[in-house]
Amino acid sequence: MARKIPVLFFFSFFSFFGLMAQVSIRDSVISTPLIYATYSYQFPGGDLSRQFGSNSSIGGGFMFKTKSNWIIGVEGNFMFGQTVKNSDSMLLNISTREGFLIDAGGMYADLVYYERGFNFFAKAGKVVPLFAPNPNSGFVILAGIGYLQDKIRIHNPGNTAPQILGDYKKGYDRLNGGFAINGSLGYLYMSNTRLLNFYIGFDFIQTWTKPYRQRDFDTGKQDTRTFNSQFYSIKVSWFVPLFRRAPKEFYLY
Repeated sequence: MARKIPVLFFFSFFSFFGLMAQVSIRDSVISTPLIYATYSYQFPGGDLSRQFGSNSSIGGGFMFKTKSNWIIGVEGNFMFGQTVKNSDSMLLNISTREGFLIDAGGMYADLVYYERGFNFFAKAGKVVPLFAPNPNSGFVILAGIGYLQDKIRIHNPGNTAPQILGDYKKGYDRLNGGFAINGSLGYLYMSNTRLLNFYIGFDFIQTWTKPYRQRDFDTGKQDTRTFNSQFYSIKVSWFVPLFRRAPKEFYLY
């Protein structure tokens, strides 16, 4: 009996949402949950721009839009890129004079460097229904607070170089993380038929991060700097609104 209670609560909760949200989006401002997937192309600024080039970010989130067109929610993203600057100097202390790393088989090791990271934010904002097909669409202003972390991933196909395996790899990955704030300005389109719902806009992230490793192996010292960095993004999101349309009226003569 105890196991049935959470299940019954779960279905009752979403049934309640369904009953409350039988509305006409064309004619009135509605309250509705929004589930979405998102993609951003990011350009770094500040301290991290000296370490990474542009990168991509994919993720998703959950938001709730009120009848006053306020929006609150949470979002998380995975960051990835292929441009790591000054990577040829990272392993100089364990490389040959020509800059090659010798693997366990006595051959030159293949090395590929990537940017990896993630971020998550709690967000709030407002929909301003201008140039919109209904009062639920329009320009959106969002602000958020959260956390961002990134690092350098050194990939050695086949893991043939023991010098950069396991904990040794952590000595070169420049792992850092910290507090971040986020601001967005864009346009939200919610279709009258609920078939097409998207957001496109400009996204900005300001971060204050610090290194997490106790020592960088290439310098032999702990990095005690604080990084002041930015990410400028073009962002596109695809939404699934969880409301039910009001039934159409039919008149018989």
